[in-house]
Amino acid sequence: MQTLNVDLGERSYPIHIGPGLLEQPERLRAAIPGNSAVVVTNETVAPLYRDRLDAALEGLQVATVTLGDGERFKTMETVGRILDVLVEGRFDRRTTVIALGGGVVGDIAGFAAAIYQRGVHFIQVPTTLLAQVDSSVGGKTGVNHPGGKNLIGAFHQPRCVIADTDTLDTLDDRQLSAGLAEVIKYGLILDLGFLDWLEANMAGLRGRDAALLTEAIERSCRIKADVVARDERETGMRALLNLGHTFGHAIETATGYGTWLHGEAIGAGMCMAADLSHRQGWIHHADFERVERVMRAAGLPTEAPETLTAERFFELMQIDKKVVDGRLRLVLLERLGHAVVTRDFDPALLDQTLQAYCGPR
Repeated sequence: MQTLNVDLGERSYPIHIGPGLLEQPERLRAAIPGNSAVVVTNETVAPLYRDRLDAALEGLQVATVTLGDGERFKTMETVGRILDVLVEGRFDRRTTVIALGGGVVGDIAGFAAAIYQRGVHFIQVPTTLLAQVDSSVGGKTGVNHPGGKNLIGAFHQPRCVIADTDTLDTLDDRQLSAGLAEVIKYGLILDLGFLDWLEANMAGLRGRDAALLTEAIERSCRIKADVVARDERETGMRALLNLGHTFGHAIETATGYGTWLHGEAIGAGMCMAADLSHRQGWIHHADFERVERVMRAAGLPTEAPETLTAERFFELMQIDKKVVDGRLRLVLLERLGHAVVTRDFDPALLDQTLQAYCGPR
């Protein structure tokens, strides 16, 4: 087992990574300060892992909320279901909300924990690769709005993250590839050596080599923990973690949440960001081709959906949370392994990128 620490002063917390962690109830119990807990999971994960969590929670007042599986359930209505259980069960401010599932479950449960009685304790038990390397770490919680992705939310740090790598055994290939998108992101924005390692080991990662997956998770979490420690509220460098997300969120919103998995949309979005970076003259064409190649090797899409026009794509990008004072900011690559958040891109070149990726091909 590896344990990393997210250093946020009094809000610091550990990330435990390794096999069999759901069989070690003491790690979970150590992070629960009160005598009650509400487990939030979904209909896919619950039959697989809820019994192990229940055993760890024996002796506590426990309620379980089982959600539908998918991005389309990431709504205020779903948050309301969790709040109803908390209120009806008379759970107090010392209760702990436990998210057992992927990124959607973690975001919804974390947001409910953030707003119930102005904030109760929260634990992340991520069961997908994407959640283990990204969404479970850093305290971003929230839900979607029909007008845009993750527009309603709050920062609410967990008390700990328990990433049991054995749960990846039940993950389907499409979900595994979606998680690899966020892993690749870390190499592109901050660690060229990690990108080299990923390219060399992609076949083993997709083949579910346990040692390789554990190393990829640990290295990804180490990078994210360092970024979050420096910029918890995304006022500066943390925005680098959104490489491809402005493009990807537009794809998710346009196609209906859940048609494309989040990681799939981000994979295509990172290709678009690399394309614009190349058009800006910041990266070489060979670098752009390398970005596309690693996405394909991970089993990810490299193009936007044909039904999405450039005009509609740009309209959706304007709703992004990185828009400040009406001006769109993008995360682009000055070089592989080094990203920047910038307004200084040529709008005509952005239009060229959108025209190249959108519409019939």
